[in-house]
Amino acid sequence: MNDMSTDTPKAKADIAALVADLGQRAKAAAQDLAGTTAEQRNNALTEAAKAVRARAPEILEANAKDCDSVKDAGKDAAFIDRLTLTEERVAGMADAIDAIAAQDDPLGRVLATFDRPNGLKINRVSVPIGVIAMIYESRPNVGSDAGALCVKSGNAVILRGGSESLHSSRVIVSCLAEGLRAAGLPDDAVQLVDTRDREAVKLLLHSTDLVDLVIPRGGRGLVSLVQKEARVPTLLHLDGNNHTYVHASADLEKAVGLVQNAKMRRTGICGATECAVVDREIAGDFLPRLAEALGDCELRGDAEAREIVPGMTPATDDDWGTEYLSNILSVKVVSGLQEAISFVQAHSSGHTDAIVAEDMDVVTPFMTAVDSAVVMHNASTQFSDGGEFGMGAEIGIATGKMHARGPVGAEQLTSFKYLVFGDGQKRP
Repeated sequence: MNDMSTDTPKAKADIAALVADLGQRAKAAAQDLAGTTAEQRNNALTEAAKAVRARAPEILEANAKDCDSVKDAGKDAAFIDRLTLTEERVAGMADAIDAIAAQDDPLGRVLATFDRPNGLKINRVSVPIGVIAMIYESRPNVGSDAGALCVKSGNAVILRGGSESLHSSRVIVSCLAEGLRAAGLPDDAVQLVDTRDREAVKLLLHSTDLVDLVIPRGGRGLVSLVQKEARVPTLLHLDGNNHTYVHASADLEKAVGLVQNAKMRRTGICGATECAVVDREIAGDFLPRLAEALGDCELRGDAEAREIVPGMTPATDDDWGTEYLSNILSVKVVSGLQEAISFVQAHSSGHTDAIVAEDMDVVTPFMTAVDSAVVMHNASTQFSDGGEFGMGAEIGIATGKMHARGPVGAEQLTSFKYLVFGDGQKRP
């Protein structure tokens, strides 16, 4: 185990050398990978999925070590759930890799063609980004998804998972490397930062000559660090402070089921609803039914909500901006569509928000005005997921507005360049 500490100048030099080596090897691998065929990359993924299935007991054994190491660390249930792998989740990892392999090749697509009056023909064509550094917390399956999506899109990736998931990540990355070798591709295309030292993260963020894009996926602490330290371009995945607005026209039975699923299916994922926004007109009928359906979920409501369901905890201003990742739901009662839009816009993290309504005259204004990466109608916010969007998996949900937005799959991990074809044209 390489658990370096940067307490001494020598240790800092060792970390710097480690990151530089990873970057140089990744850059060389990216150049090789860019010239491969879709069949080669797909073969690598198919073989990697086989390795994950064959080595599932080894992955679970490593994950058990990770889970044991945090049992006495005071981590909450949602954190432990994100860290934990089961036979079903490992099988899901392998299935996701196969699904990514089965997708169309994202590279070499002609995105646009321009025929100029002077005879020049210009094609805009999709190409890999190059070297991607993926920094994520606790969820070891993210490394599998990210590695597979990067291979599919012809990018090399340097994975830096949460320190708590290091044992799991080592085995998962070795499965991906096994697939690359089996297909005759460089296994340096997927590498792990095999140290818990946080200095390695800062060095990655400063590696402008070796890394083309950094993607952080985690809590506000990680994202804040990346925003503060990054010299490399970033594709941000912010927290999921998501809302479901229940309009007065909603089918209440449908609405109860949707909010219950959006909150409780898995409370520890970024697509979970954290706040229910309810029209005053239906709140008296809806909220008691919702409280019963949510079971042991703690409700934190404003004054009107607490009058209807007296057992609610009073909501504070901080609650409206909190991603709980737990069985807690805040509840806000509003006067109608415009107040709902204003509230969601003021407090949403820009990840995923939803409206439950049967009146289409209110659906379009809500979906247009709410400026989130994903806006849904009559659907659980937990569908905000690359797999559910048909991408096989995702590297994250991009909440910014540049390059990619929403679930980031293989297609979103490409850039483009222009290919210009002439026949002796000279510019006058």
